[in-house]
Amino acid sequence: MTEISVQLETFYSDASQSFVLHWGDMGAHWGMSRSTCQIHALLYLTEVPLTAEDIAKTLKLARSNISTSLKELQGWNLIRRVPVPHDRRDHFVGETDVWEIAKRIAIRRKELEIDPALAALRDCVALAKSEDNPETTRRLAAMLQFTEKIDRWHGEMLRIPRNQLEYLIKIGAKVLGYLPKAK
Repeated sequence: MTEISVQLETFYSDASQSFVLHWGDMGAHWGMSRSTCQIHALLYLTEVPLTAEDIAKTLKLARSNISTSLKELQGWNLIRRVPVPHDRRDHFVGETDVWEIAKRIAIRRKELEIDPALAALRDCVALAKSEDNPETTRRLAAMLQFTEKIDRWHGEMLRIPRNQLEYLIKIGAKVLGYLPKAK
């Protein structure tokens, strides 16, 4: 048994397994596959780089499923390949900074959801204008304007230094008390 296998068996406790299973279930709600999210959770918790074989053995998943999921997680920039001395196999580690994980997920979701929505809405507004349909144009323009605001807000949140963002989140509820009451 390799040193990594021994460390992995020691590490993969009931708490770790519970988190991995729960994270996998949550992934289905986020539009990602259960196995991809389980692999992410395992690599987040693991203190040593793992090979695809280590992951497959631990999670009891098919090797082909592991390869596909590892590529997806690399695309999300949530894991990375690392060299291990005297071992030619690919080893992987997960990002462990939760703020960085949240930032990378937000960036990727924007690429997958907000950017295509903006492009489609711009096309739809142009088409509605060309068809001389004022009410459809008005409604689509309102949707576009809202989506552009969300896009700008996303960019602003990414530029805020982490310590200021943490503070902003901390005081967020207090700030609501200073806002004028809704009518």
